[in-house]
Amino acid sequence: MISVIITAYNYGRYVERAIRSVMNQSIDRSSFEIIVVNDASTDETKEVLENYKDEVRAFNLEKNVGLAAARNFGIKKARGQFVVFVDADDYIHHEMLRVESLFLTENNDLDAVAVDYILVDDKGNHLEVVSSEKKPIACGILFRKDYLYDVGLYDEDFHAREEEDLRMRFERKYNIYNIILPLYRYRRHENNLTNNKGKMKKFGSMLKKKHGK
Repeated sequence: MISVIITAYNYGRYVERAIRSVMNQSIDRSSFEIIVVNDASTDETKEVLENYKDEVRAFNLEKNVGLAAARNFGIKKARGQFVVFVDADDYIHHEMLRVESLFLTENNDLDAVAVDYILVDDKGNHLEVVSSEKKPIACGILFRKDYLYDVGLYDEDFHAREEEDLRMRFERKYNIYNIILPLYRYRRHENNLTNNKGKMKKFGSMLKKKHGK
């Protein structure tokens, strides 16, 4: 089984699209579950999730814990042997789970698989196809869940660039194979965390201190 983990913080306007894109996957619905971790949103996210209570396993956290801790929470609730993250403001192609799971189940030498992604604007217009190998992101990577536990999950001290830290630790021991198909949709908007230059710089320094790079 695949566990699709969607983390949401004040993305009530987007989260439905994310959920629907997972619900509409081409593989049998019994072969994956959808977990939504609502990180104490103060907008309408909780109310939106009520509409999908029969389709998703929604967890509404009472305290905002940050992205790394929210993802760890989702991993610990996951029932699948494979785990993939989707951000609440993003969405995925209907064949993504089929393609990624086929690669992992038929190739025991692969530890995780990623796909390329398309940058989209707020209206869903395609802006650019991006190589996940050249510009990796945290989402759209199908991991073997036990390997995530083996490397210690996300470091919850990181409130930005947590995916870079996890990837560094993961790739010391395991591989991430990139499938050259743009099956993930990465939404670009003014509230993207990567636009917070102060946070990116602060946790970039923390990365260097931790990994010596």
